[in-house]
Amino acid sequence: MSVASYRELVVWAKAMDLAAAIYEAAALMPKREEYRLTAQLIRAAISVPAIARDTRALPARRMRTFVSIARGSTAELETLLLLAERTSLLPTESTRRLIASAEEIGACSTGSTVA
Repeated sequence: MSVASYRELVVWAKAMDLAAAIYEAAALMPKREEYRLTAQLIRAAISVPAIARDTRALPARRMRTFVSIARGSTAELETLLLLAERTSLLPTESTRRLIASAEEIGACSTGSTVA
C-alpha cells in the first residue's frame, strides 16, 4: 500500500499522540528531573514519529533499519516510564496508559497497522 505522505501512516499519528502525551506527563515531573529523566523521556518519545519522515522512498532493507530504530526508541521509552513509576516521579496510572500506547505503536511497526 502506497501513501502520499508519512502523515497518512497510522503508526506515525499514534506516535505523535504518544509524544504529546509524554510532554504532558513530563510537565508533572519534578523540576530537578528537567535535564535528567524528563529530557530523556521527551527525546525518546520524539524520535519515534521523527523517524517516519525519512522513510517514504527507502528500499525495504533501509526501511527495516528505520523500523528497528523506532522499536528501540519505543523500548527505551517504556523503560524510562517504568523507571519514572518505580521512583514515584509519575503516577502508576499515567505510566501504564503511556506504556500501553507505546506497546500499541510497537505492534504497528511490525506491519499490522501501518496505513
